[in-house]
Amino acid sequence: MKIAIIGAGNLGMSIAEGILSTNGATSMVLTKRNLGDLKELEEYGIVSTTSDNREAVSKSDILIFTVQPGQFTKILNEVKDLLTDKHVIISTITGFSIAKMEEVIGSDNYIIRAMPNTAISVGKSMTCICSNEKGLKRIELAKAIFNRMGHSLQIPEQQMQAATVICASGIAFWMRMIRATTQGAIQLGFDAKEAQELAMHTCNGAANLLIESESHPEHEIDKVTTPKGCTISGLNEMEHQGLSSSLIRGILASFDKINEIKKE
Repeated sequence: MKIAIIGAGNLGMSIAEGILSTNGATSMVLTKRNLGDLKELEEYGIVSTTSDNREAVSKSDILIFTVQPGQFTKILNEVKDLLTDKHVIISTITGFSIAKMEEVIGSDNYIIRAMPNTAISVGKSMTCICSNEKGLKRIELAKAIFNRMGHSLQIPEQQMQAATVICASGIAFWMRMIRATTQGAIQLGFDAKEAQELAMHTCNGAANLLIESESHPEHEIDKVTTPKGCTISGLNEMEHQGLSSSLIRGILASFDKINEIKKE
């Protein structure tokens, strides 16, 4: 695959590294105003860097845009005359709809939106993907790209705002849960480093247990709760204090806020 990453900032660099580390490209062009940060990736041999977006488009088949929302329309206008039926356009830009892209470059293009999260930098992103009608023919290609850096799920575009809350903001929610568990472990006598290690790896184990077994959380909870035991005592006290309710209310508050921002 001949891939261009247009606007290779932090997210673009993470995507590039994920693709390159798994041999997912035959060639790659990275664009950025300041090319100094990109030089280390040229060591892969198949990577070239440029500040010329038109050059990148002309040399590539898959175009991954990771620019700021305010720059995107200008860049699409800059390159739209170069787009052909070989190009697949993948946008990671929050809040920039497929309809807006079609207004600039037309609906007769393979247009895909992807919403990864920051865990993409360690190959563990949960990435949600949607497309326009024509883009459905290339959706499996997009999923294959992002599956190299975690897991992907195809969803309707109207759910992308909700996916941003659950997956992108969700990273912060889970970080707070891990921090709280760490604080609890410190209070029980572990030092800070040990406490965080216990919390991180227990969280990782819980997630992987569900992924590998395709089980339901309550089924796995039942395995470790015994009558009058310490686990059920802890769980019930957390629920009395509003654990599940607080999480749900926080998710809904984030969703309300993201929709408020969208209207501004």
